[in-house]
Amino acid sequence: MSVSEFLDSELFPYMVSIRRDLHQHPELGMHETRTAQVVARELEQMGLEVTTNVATTGVVGILSGSQPGRVVGLRADMDALPIQDAKIDCPYRSQTEGIMHACGHDGHVAMLLGVAKYLSERREQLQGTVKFFFQPAEEGPGGAESMIQEGVLDNPKVEAVFGAHLWNDLPVGKIGLHYGTHMAAVDQVRITVHGEAGHGASPHQAVDAIVAAAQAVTALQTVVSRQIDPVHPAVLSIGTINGGYRHNVIADKVEMTGTLRTLYPFTKQRIKERIEQVLSGITAAFGAKFDFELIRVYPATVNAESTTRLTEAVVTDLLGSDGLLIQTEPSMGSEDFSFFSQAVPGTFMYVGSKNPAKGFAHPHHHPNFDFDEDALGYGAAVMAESALRFLQQG
Repeated sequence: MSVSEFLDSELFPYMVSIRRDLHQHPELGMHETRTAQVVARELEQMGLEVTTNVATTGVVGILSGSQPGRVVGLRADMDALPIQDAKIDCPYRSQTEGIMHACGHDGHVAMLLGVAKYLSERREQLQGTVKFFFQPAEEGPGGAESMIQEGVLDNPKVEAVFGAHLWNDLPVGKIGLHYGTHMAAVDQVRITVHGEAGHGASPHQAVDAIVAAAQAVTALQTVVSRQIDPVHPAVLSIGTINGGYRHNVIADKVEMTGTLRTLYPFTKQRIKERIEQVLSGITAAFGAKFDFELIRVYPATVNAESTTRLTEAVVTDLLGSDGLLIQTEPSMGSEDFSFFSQAVPGTFMYVGSKNPAKGFAHPHHHPNFDFDEDALGYGAAVMAESALRFLQQG
């Protein structure tokens, strides 16, 4: 296989067409109805066995080769974000007010459909089975775990899984790989500070929840910076704070939410304990009380040695050593591909999609986000060849 089979053939305009169609019609997590219909239609036209309405809007396609063998899974996420598309002059700009594909998931769907098309046309030479997972709601509330609970890794049982993310931190033509813990676990922080309401002119007769909450926010910044080993990465950020009723009423309740990112379970446990201690001390000092919840969102994404080694060889063979970037530092971002890689050996790769010369340099989740569509060819080629080599190992 070569990258040119994806960049210089009918597969490339096919992927671009799919991507632009989805970009114009973005849908939020668990509402990807039209997207799922497009995916199911394309897979059925390729002759795959298709199951819809998996974990609400997910789609699974099964491609069985002419010979029995191993089973490999390939995954793409489908959901968009509640962001207004600011690309005014873009011909494929989002047509849905307040929603856009600002993280490249439209490209992920297009890449995986390109892989499915390529492999389905070579069914007679295919040994084993490829399962294609088109997953809802990666941006939230999360669809991977629900798909797995509904049995997508069984019948036939998947032995390895590969996933990819278009990445505007890497130039187009590069593939980023990381061995071991690749992306952080993420937990949602919920804090409520309870005081006693009173008149703004008589603060001594009340317990000001806003003052207590403000002190807590400041103190929580020291949990990571001063109470966690610096070689154990962690991020604790308070993202929202809401409280009060009126300018002259002392608030009796403040609600805060935030995010905790960690790479190791023991770091998460330590931070959880320290948050509780900080909140306990500060609220006690003000005569207030608190409620605290740490809600698991996604576990850490861990790349298996075996599948990552295989993909490294694929990238080197297809793109040369210059096309491979072995990343030594993990990302504090998170991904619910983690549920797949917890269940079976898996590898999640970054597909370079940045090209400032063409104007594709904005970061993910930006209202002007876009990417160099040449990345679709590179990503699809690496995913297809990784799947083929895994099957051939049997």
